[in-house]
Amino acid sequence: MQRLNFPVYDFRFKNSENKVYIFDAIRKKFVVLQPEEWVRQNVVQFLIYDKKYPHSLINVEKQMIINNIKKRYDIVVFDSSGSITLLVECKSPQIPITQTTFDQIARYNMQLKAKYLMVTNGLDHFYCKMDYDLENYMFLKHIPDFSR
Repeated sequence: MQRLNFPVYDFRFKNSENKVYIFDAIRKKFVVLQPEEWVRQNVVQFLIYDKKYPHSLINVEKQMIINNIKKRYDIVVFDSSGSITLLVECKSPQIPITQTTFDQIARYNMQLKAKYLMVTNGLDHFYCKMDYDLENYMFLKHIPDFSR
């Protein structure tokens, strides 16, 4: 797979029926290795090993309903009280991050109310902190490390 703008992590792979699979430590199963999944798995490792978020607070690819339409978020991270602290939208490295990507995560976040947002295609990463009182957001250089 393509080299991404993350540290190098160890992954488990397997081949089956002419497809390559990568082990997802959060879902505890092998999933088909597609470009977006490669980005998602690198983000998970980044959150665990670099930002020190516990496995138990990370959720990957869960369904939600927005305007009666089923959608799936890529990654959410909870804080120790169960509130969503971070919402992550992953795109394939071939997909540029555009206003449409930010619109998508904003629609998801209207329902989820995360404190921080991350948008990435594995090459470019954007981080925001939400301010619900002022109804805006501020771009950040990094997302915060986990704190209890």
